[in-house]
Order: sequence, then C-alpha cells, then structure tokens
Amino acid sequence: MTAIAHPAPFARPSLPRLVRVELRKMTDTRAGVWLLSLIAIAGVTAVGVTLVAGTESDQTLDGLFGICGIAVALLLPVVGLLCVTGEWTQRTALTTFTLVPARGRVVAAKLLAGCGLALTALLVCLVAGVAGNLIAGGSWSLDLARLYGAALYMLIVMVAGLSVGLLLMRSAPAIVTYFVLPAAIGALTQTVHSLRGPAEWFDLGRATAPLGAGEMVAGDWPRLAVATAIWIGVPLALGLLRLRNRELS
Repeated sequence: MTAIAHPAPFARPSLPRLVRVELRKMTDTRAGVWLLSLIAIAGVTAVGVTLVAGTESDQTLDGLFGICGIAVALLLPVVGLLCVTGEWTQRTALTTFTLVPARGRVVAAKLLAGCGLALTALLVCLVAGVAGNLIAGGSWSLDLARLYGAALYMLIVMVAGLSVGLLLMRSAPAIVTYFVLPAAIGALTQTVHSLRGPAEWFDLGRATAPLGAGEMVAGDWPRLAVATAIWIGVPLALGLLRLRNRELS
C-alpha cells in the first residue's frame, strides 16, 4: 500500500516574530524610510537651531534632549499610524490576517513594535542631546524625572497614532484627524474660557505637557489617565471592534 503523505501542521508565528515583522513594516518600506529620515532631520535641526539661537539655559544636555524629543515626537506617531492603515491602503491585510487569523495578535505586535520604535527614538534624542552639548559645553545634568517622563510621553503619542490609524483604517483621514482634531480642540479651549479648566482632563496635549517637561505632580496623573483613556482607550477599543467585524478583501 502507498502511504499517504500528510502536510506538516502550520506553526503559528510567535509574538516576538510578529513584532519583528511589524517593525520591519515600519522601517523597511519606502514611506517608512523617508518618514524616519525626515524625523531624524527634524531632530538634528532642532538641536542645531538651539545651538545657534537658543538661550544658555537651553544649551544644556537637559534642554537639547527635550527640544530634540519634542521635534521627534511630533512626527514619529505617523510611522505607527501608517503601519496600521497600510494594511488596507496597500491591500496587505488579506495576506497578514490569512497568515495570522487572530487579528488581536497582529494588533498587539503592532503596538509592541511601535513602543519599541518610540523608545529607540528616545535613545537617539539622548545621543543627539549629548552630541549637541559637547559642542555647546553646557551642563550635563539630566533630571531622571524628565527622562522617564519623556519615555512615557513618546509611548503615549505613538500608541495614540496607532489607535487613530486602527479606528479609521485610511491613511489620509487618520493623519488629518491625528493632527487637526487636537489642534482644533486646543484652539476652542483657548477661545472659550469656561473650557480651559475641563480641557486639562480631555486635551491630551495639555495633559502630557507636564510629563514631557518632567514636572508631573500628584494632581497631574489623574488628568493624564483620563485624557489617555479618551484619546487612546476609546479609539483602540472601537478600532479593535471594527477590525474584528471587517471583511478582508
């Protein structure tokens, strides 16, 4: 009798392998390379402008690191956002979710990859700050609270970008929403004086401002938690629900 050959069972990719794949999607595409290059140029330019025209208090390791971090954090979340929306705009979702039917694992891998990229960017900002301070000859003091706050700030803005991308699943609307909606809310709260107090609870920019400066106090953490829940928790939950019910095509 002839033996019947049975195909080997398909081994489910491990989460670390999925994270590496998603990290490559963020950094190894044409759009990703150009965007990361633009982010690096923005960070270096911020340090250079500070060395030329900044005040003495800014020309220190703490000041240069903070300024570089602000410039990088402005555009870095777009990398994660495009990694999510690219599954649909580049029509790779069918391949991705056929190989990994558990869609939640793919989202988890994207979030972990985004967080890893955010922390890597933080280290790059620190290196840029050190290089700039070697030129400026300023103080080498760096408050650990500022360093930890900057790390958490990078993670928050990256996950916020990923969440918006997951909710809208289209690159252009997601990018516009990520940048325009917070700006519109900020302008509204500055115009309507009665909203300035409540805005500390729902305006992510105002809630994270003390975090990036390393000046968080006890009363700032609840406001940060509420703003983060609004800008990350809600879009992420709705995005996961939409992803679960969306048909692949």
